[in-house]
Amino acid sequence: MESAQNEAGNGGRPSSNLQAEAQRERQSLLLSRAYVLHQIESSTNERYTQSLRQALSDLDRKLAKFSD
Repeated sequence: MESAQNEAGNGGRPSSNLQAEAQRERQSLLLSRAYVLHQIESSTNERYTQSLRQALSDLDRKLAKFSD
């Protein structure tokens, strides 16, 4: 019971978990973005490049949510 009260009273703990999860998601998106950029640079197929640019746009949109 006491530990439940401590967890409920500790507002920093859940936010730390949420912050850590957000940081992991942001890092994952950044890695994906770097990969897509590399693929764009090395692509010779215009259709594939266009698909990659759409993916890059989607990643940038998702990353923008982290700068709010």
